[in-house]
Amino acid sequence: MKGDAVKPSVLSVRIIPKADAALLEALSLRGDCCSLGLITTDCDDVSYAALDEATKKAKVRVAYAKSMYAGSANANTALAGEFLGVIAGSDPEEVSSGLEAAVDFVENKGSFYSANADDSIVYFAHCISRTGSYLSEQAKIPEGGALAYLIAPPLEAILGLDAALKAAGVEMKLFYGPPTETNFAGGLLSGDQAACLAACEAFAQTVCDIADAPISYKRR
Repeated sequence: MKGDAVKPSVLSVRIIPKADAALLEALSLRGDCCSLGLITTDCDDVSYAALDEATKKAKVRVAYAKSMYAGSANANTALAGEFLGVIAGSDPEEVSSGLEAAVDFVENKGSFYSANADDSIVYFAHCISRTGSYLSEQAKIPEGGALAYLIAPPLEAILGLDAALKAAGVEMKLFYGPPTETNFAGGLLSGDQAACLAACEAFAQTVCDIADAPISYKRR
């Protein structure tokens, strides 16, 4: 139904207390970051935000984060899903705490929402009030800033970003041009928390308006 949360799921989680040196080198990990935490889910954008949450709750860094092509509906195995993330730290207990934070975010805090009755159009409009190290690095903003994380299908995303930028004092920091690996699009917009919330609201409303009237372009 329109407005309903489309909840993501964690598919698999594992910890490597002390990874092999060759694997650490392949992941471009140096120093004492020898413990790894791995997670797969059926929703990539919620999971990127979840990894950022992990960096706020534990002494870990994001070593690897990738979306799977074509999305979870086309996953090649039961546990591959739409996303693989790897966090790294010097202490397995810290990695475990980071994974717990990521799992909690996926299961209880982050979600796409439906823009129409049959849930065939969904969007992610999530305000991150305080970024961790991962999304701060991605957006090239100081750690602890606010971000509007906005994702939707291609046309909806372009119009939604335009509406979000016009509705609030936000700045485009990262543009996810279509097609992404999952054939969506979107971006990361920065500003103060109130502006990011307003940007999220404008983006969500635009996606829902398009879902209500997809072929409506003539000026009146």
